[in-house]
Amino acid sequence: MDLKREVTARKTPITTKFDQPLILLRDTEALLRDKTVGTLVTVLPPQVATRLQETSQVAEESLNQLAEIELDQISDFELQPARILVGLSFVGFGSLAIVFLMLYLYTLHPELSTVEQIGQYWYQYAWCVCLGVAGMFILGREAMRQPVCDRLDTE
Repeated sequence: MDLKREVTARKTPITTKFDQPLILLRDTEALLRDKTVGTLVTVLPPQVATRLQETSQVAEESLNQLAEIELDQISDFELQPARILVGLSFVGFGSLAIVFLMLYLYTLHPELSTVEQIGQYWYQYAWCVCLGVAGMFILGREAMRQPVCDRLDTE
């Protein structure tokens, strides 16, 4: 019985500024950005300093809008397109990196055979392949999820 009372008492958490990661991000970034911009404005030419201050203001407004988002209110359904885009980005960047690596090897090291290229640049190949495989895992996970209409019917 005592355990049940403790669990129900903890269902109403006390929220602080540090429990909300987007507010913490905004405040930390603003602290670092303000000092950096203040230091750089004195050193930079006037036109560049003005642009830096304008960019800093845009960053401030963007992060304020971001901090207003309630992360707990974002549903799984709303995150699905973002997860798919991240998976596709991983696959795309992995394949693009392999193409650039091959282009680099064939243009700047034509004397190496394919086996020698992989032997000398296996680490770079592994990173590119791992990036693509991670993207395929993300996409596979999304493909295996229960369809949205079925999830809404069960709730």
